[in-house]
Amino acid sequence: MECFHCLQPIPRGVNLSVEYKGSEKPVCCAGCQAVAETIIEHRLHAYYEHRDISQLQETPVLPDELNDLNLYDHPDLQKEFVRHEGDGTEVATLTIENITCGACGWLIERELMRLKGIHKAIVNVTSRRLQVSWSPEELKLSNILRALAGIGYKALPFQANEAEQQYERQRKSYIRRLGVAGIATMQVMMIAFGLYFGVVSDLSPDLQRFLWGVSLVFATPVILYSAQPFYAGALRAIQASRLNMDIPVSIALLGAYSASVYATITNTGEVYFESISMFTFFLLTGRFLELLAKERALKFATNRLTLLPKLASRETDDAVESIAIKQLNVGDIIRVKAGETIPADGELLNPQAQVDESLLTGESLPRSKKLGDAIIAGSINQHSPIRVKVTAIAQQTVLAGIISMQDSALAVKPRAQQVIDKIAGYFIAAILIIAVITFFSWWWIQPEHALWVTLAVLVATCPCALSLAAPTALTGIIHRLNRDGILLKGADVLESVKQLDKVCLDKTGTLTEGQFRLVERQDSIDPKTVNHIVSGLELFSEHPLSVPLSQLSDTPAKFTHVSNEMGAGLQGQLDGEVYRVGSERFIQQWHPEFKALNKYQVIVASKKQVLAQFRVEDQIRDGAAETIEWLKENGYEPIILSGDSESRVYELAKELGISEYHSGLKPEEKLAFVTEQQQLGHTVWMVGDGINDSPVLAKADLSMTFSKASDLAQTAADVVLMSESLNQIKVVIESALKTRKVMQQNFTWALVYNVSILPVAAIGMVAPWAAALGMSLSSLLVIGNSLRLYRK
Repeated sequence: MECFHCLQPIPRGVNLSVEYKGSEKPVCCAGCQAVAETIIEHRLHAYYEHRDISQLQETPVLPDELNDLNLYDHPDLQKEFVRHEGDGTEVATLTIENITCGACGWLIERELMRLKGIHKAIVNVTSRRLQVSWSPEELKLSNILRALAGIGYKALPFQANEAEQQYERQRKSYIRRLGVAGIATMQVMMIAFGLYFGVVSDLSPDLQRFLWGVSLVFATPVILYSAQPFYAGALRAIQASRLNMDIPVSIALLGAYSASVYATITNTGEVYFESISMFTFFLLTGRFLELLAKERALKFATNRLTLLPKLASRETDDAVESIAIKQLNVGDIIRVKAGETIPADGELLNPQAQVDESLLTGESLPRSKKLGDAIIAGSINQHSPIRVKVTAIAQQTVLAGIISMQDSALAVKPRAQQVIDKIAGYFIAAILIIAVITFFSWWWIQPEHALWVTLAVLVATCPCALSLAAPTALTGIIHRLNRDGILLKGADVLESVKQLDKVCLDKTGTLTEGQFRLVERQDSIDPKTVNHIVSGLELFSEHPLSVPLSQLSDTPAKFTHVSNEMGAGLQGQLDGEVYRVGSERFIQQWHPEFKALNKYQVIVASKKQVLAQFRVEDQIRDGAAETIEWLKENGYEPIILSGDSESRVYELAKELGISEYHSGLKPEEKLAFVTEQQQLGHTVWMVGDGINDSPVLAKADLSMTFSKASDLAQTAADVVLMSESLNQIKVVIESALKTRKVMQQNFTWALVYNVSILPVAAIGMVAPWAAALGMSLSSLLVIGNSLRLYRK
């Protein structure tokens, strides 16, 4: 017996089946059973009526093969491709080997979202990648891979080289199809020009028929080979019960070809071989350029990973060994020579170093690093050899996070694109209806012109340019911003920038560098005792202000029962007594009568008394003054939202020229302020970097943070700025405005062209070859306009 789905022999002892049109059909394995049931469930059973059974499947999916997927659950193996997010979820990017269209992406996303524990599943059909996040407590990675295999898709952890090879195959396929279409078009046009310019009057009917036959020979491979992507796209759209631009294209091509073949055989009517050949060539050219435009962004991120070294020099007890970077573990000590690329994220163990982070930030000047600073994988050591303690490897590195963010940004459609897609769907439906009306109207007026006028309508009004208006622009800007060290998690920036009027900024670590130093103190007891207490408590803080205070004593106190009150301070127990370090308001909960001097912003106290006050200074971040000035000049209102003391926030606001500022805010108060502004109709952007900023970053219409910000801040933010300069806020806004302008230009041109050409084509004033040329030039204009976004 043969399997109903894959047509392979059914192994002995297998008794599986699916119900198809009221009868049970045998299948060879659980994989084929799941695929067949899914196809039938989604009402795609026509697949079994029209599939090609001349070439049988070479490698059936058997249950034993599915069992091997359990290997991907091993923690050591998952280090290569699984990222652990701050909220406990896990994220992986998978390569789908046999994904071919948008319908495949829809099927994969729908099937995975049925699994318990899946948070997100986004398929990028262009790059054939799936980004999936899940809860490890509820679901294993092998379950996800097995679910994909169950619907006929083989998924593997993403590897840069594999993606490059897939793109290379796709690009070569387009080149071959373009070559066939181009050569055939030239030959057919040579014959067509002779016929167009009156030579036909001097030709005998037999010679004319012979020339038509030659045209048929050259046009046939164009229709049967070069135009295959359009037929496949149309078939998938019909199976998915939706309309796309491949449908009118396929109808026009097959209709014109069939009519031309009939005219050649019967020697009656007209032939359109030159029109369909030219149409196919121009449309393929547009698709090829679109593919190249998208691949520039995808290849840019992929190339970042290929630049990482394959080997690392790891210190052992008595020597230095050369190992593959896959064998590195967190905590290993590695050595990096001058000029070498750093293989993993780590912490610098040398007193100082110079590293080139242009691959990540877009800045060409080397950065100075000191003992304990973070070193990012992909950076280049500029001078003397350095020692680095590994803190993150494989998919946990900053570089892997960049690629993950870009994949998310490219995969998620902005609302503008969703609207355009919806309009294009209605437009295609209208075109098909108008084409039918046009055909019967001309059949009643002049039957001999009905076919070519209808073809001209289908070809000239194909909404290719309309569908390309947003994706090409979005791909271009994501590529350019990533190159400049600005990472977008989605396209929301394009939506919110139009109404943007308020930009809220945190103070510490945002408007200032967050590099604090202790400049003054006032003690009520022995300073050594204070240092012992303060340094012990501040070791539990991630706030930049705590760094100089945590280093006050070489023997910090060992506190227990430490709690962190977000936006207020720390509380811990030592030798049976409870201590606090933090803001004035936090200390006043114990000592209501206490009033700190304005210049002191960190207070330490026990329940009995206030022990000391500290003044810690910070430096204004590079580009802050210029950015604030630019925001005000362009109609955006900058606002400071800070938990710092009023005097310090006032001084900074005065220095930067910011009229509105709010000090002493708790996280919930920042959140309430942003919420209130949104309820008043304002579009609010938030820029912050601390753990206490994460709630308001998530609430704002769009949020930005820095690469050195806390994990929670980076998780909540929509944009991550790899550079430490605030000037990148200006770049984000200007780029978003330019992208919206390009998208509007593309959309306007595409809509005006399609609407204006429709009546002209319907009254018979556009030949099919002219319609093909006009449609193709319209698409090329949209692509060319979008390519401007790749430049600064």
